[in-house]
Amino acid sequence: MSILIIDLQYLASIIEYKNLINSSYIKIEQYERWQKTGFRNRCVIAGANGLLNLSVPIMGGRHSGKWIREVGIDNSRNWQTIHWRSIVSAYNRSPWFEFYRDELAVFFHTRYELLWNWNLDLLFWVLKKLGCETEIGFTDGWQNEYPGDQFRDFRNRVLPKNYSSFAADCPRYRQVFEDRLGFQANLSILDLLFCTGPDAGRLLKE
Repeated sequence: MSILIIDLQYLASIIEYKNLINSSYIKIEQYERWQKTGFRNRCVIAGANGLLNLSVPIMGGRHSGKWIREVGIDNSRNWQTIHWRSIVSAYNRSPWFEFYRDELAVFFHTRYELLWNWNLDLLFWVLKKLGCETEIGFTDGWQNEYPGDQFRDFRNRVLPKNYSSFAADCPRYRQVFEDRLGFQANLSILDLLFCTGPDAGRLLKE
């Protein structure tokens, strides 16, 4: 049985979900310290004028050294409203936005105190929409490496500085602003969902 080890991200990239949906078992890393360089509190979507980076503000800022499950969200900023407006602006003309809109909006109108809970609830929602029934668990402790063929360690593999380099492994589909931006590979899973709808799961499995 293949076990995929991942870090928990905010509406993670398409390649992350391709790995998730094609794995027998997933373990989410819960024994790491906060790292400012990844996608744990940010994601990338495509807007009319280019790529948009959505970032969840965290308590303690970029230098928080807390365990990942303890990282608090700075709700003094109106970040959920800003993110939701950006998503609506980017995808309200996509084929499947209305299909998912009401369910997804609930998350952006619900106050979350911890980044872990926010990311985890969104992960389970997305997996349900993809029709993914992969078993999910959590790490039992920190390990720098997972040796052997049984494990695939994908922690800290997809980062803001390299996510587009996974283009060859991602499905190609029609995007909302492709005519003016060109195809943008490996964006947040939202892009695939809103553009392809229930077909997204099949595209990730191919």
